[in-house]
Amino acid sequence: MAAIVSTHQLTKNYNGICRVNDVNMTVYEGDIYGFLGPNGAGKSTTLKMLLGLAKPTRGDVVIFGKNFIKNRQSILSNTGSLIESPSYYGHLTGLENMCIMQRLCNAPEKNIKKALHIVRLENQIKKQVKHYSLGMKQRLGIAMALINFPKLLILDEPTNGLDPNGIREIRELIKSLPQKYGITVLISTHLLSEIEQMATSVGIINDGNLLFQGSMDSLQGKSKSFVTIKSLNNQLAEKVLVSNNHTSFNIQNDCLVFSNTNDTDIADINTLLVNAGVQVIRIEEHRKSLEDIFLELTGRERSL
Repeated sequence: MAAIVSTHQLTKNYNGICRVNDVNMTVYEGDIYGFLGPNGAGKSTTLKMLLGLAKPTRGDVVIFGKNFIKNRQSILSNTGSLIESPSYYGHLTGLENMCIMQRLCNAPEKNIKKALHIVRLENQIKKQVKHYSLGMKQRLGIAMALINFPKLLILDEPTNGLDPNGIREIRELIKSLPQKYGITVLISTHLLSEIEQMATSVGIINDGNLLFQGSMDSLQGKSKSFVTIKSLNNQLAEKVLVSNNHTSFNIQNDCLVFSNTNDTDIADINTLLVNAGVQVIRIEEHRKSLEDIFLELTGRERSL
């Protein structure tokens, strides 16, 4: 699969402070690449360098197989973006804003209607944008970014400030873009749940350093599952297991916790306990959430 975006040792210093440090990012064609990190981690700065809005201190940016500095105009003509918040003329209607963008990008007029349909704003095009809700403004910003139906769409925190319904709408919109329109999406966010629900690949950045990059499956694979068994008499259960040479467990939160066990092992342990008169009331498999993995990678502690 071809790489749409790749960076080599991309670095940005501001006033002697390193904001992005030797980032080697790869986004493949057809991906929804989730660029994940806490506020201030270096996400927006990295995206700005990809779009030429910030000059790298050192390192290279290659998009569509071309060096960005040497091919800036041709790359940007095939790239749509929404960085931080949408820009628009509030006193103009949604349609008038789209027409301005269409002329600036020299895009076909038919793209206006098509882009507005994708973001579900067809019924709001005659309303002044200053009267739009926050979610409608975000959707208009995405429509403007889609006006030439680019090969690459870069979105920086597109669900910031939206209510749950607005977040869901933007999420479903983004998920439809690669398959329906052949658009590769690079999206930055600090919302772990959103990345988990829509990204195919993920990069985790913290303090300017890219800590992880790979498929969502490979990230989830960093989490080993474990099984908990809760009984009405854990002391008796512990004695039964130890006497039958089952020692790879511990007791946490009033449950027996087993790691590195398969389904057959758990079935055998359950049978052993029941036959010994231990009343088992719950067996549960647990896997670390994306949040747990993220907190481990960034060295942060979960808030209680």
